Amino acid sequence: MSSSPRLVATDLDGTALRADGTVSARTAAAFALVEESGGTLVFVTGRPPRWMHSVAGAVRHRGLSICANGALVYDLHTERIVEARMIEPDVVGESVRRLREHLPELVFAVEYEGGYAHESDFAVDGDDPRTALRVATHRLSSRPCAKLLARHPTMDPDELYRLSVSLVGDLVTPTHSSGRALIEMSAHGVTKASALSVLAAELGIEAEEVVAFGDMPNDLPMLAWAGTSYAVANAHPTVLAAVDHVTAANDDDGVARVLEDLYRGG
Repeated sequence: MSSSPRLVATDLDGTALRADGTVSARTAAAFALVEESGGTLVFVTGRPPRWMHSVAGAVRHRGLSICANGALVYDLHTERIVEARMIEPDVVGESVRRLREHLPELVFAVEYEGGYAHESDFAVDGDDPRTALRVATHRLSSRPCAKLLARHPTMDPDELYRLSVSLVGDLVTPTHSSGRALIEMSAHGVTKASALSVLAAELGIEAEEVVAFGDMPNDLPMLAWAGTSYAVANAHPTVLAAVDHVTAANDDDGVARVLEDLYRGG
């Protein structure tokens, strides 16, 4: 890239955020530098909007966020969802049916635009259990959702991902990002890349003018689409093998180091 990128797209957990989920002062300053230099900053994450409040505050409500692996576009300035690409109820129901038929140990949850529901055996991570709605299986498909989640107690995450693609890849877009046997499913064709490409086109920005950062398999479509791609050193092996460059680990401010070089020239 001969000049500073017009758009910076970065994953959050495991990439721009430290292991404890915080934004370091150096990274926050690098994000500010992007916008002060005229660039567009986009956080592209598997997180739902309800997990974005602390990030929005840490970056002083700068930028847009593509949440739930491309399903929801969230304005950090106003903390409002501005676009949604949902999985229809009948698709949710059929996906659950097929997966459970072959993997009866799976437990399921769904992420809505403004809430979360789960089967009784689904562990609620990072949430106050009192705010998560516990429902019967048939209620999971009662309305459109942004993301369908399936967790297995013992399977290897990559094996579970491959099997999920073979079972429901014609209905939804499975991926994984947590390092556990947890599959995240979006509407068919919806990925971080699909949402980012739409946003970039609306801004008149070409893929060649974009630099992207990631660490897990759900980042692969975005990293392949962007003109320049970086993995942090702690990334999943498939991500390390796919990118143009590797920077320092998330706990060592790898994303910030690259942005400082790109926008300050070192």
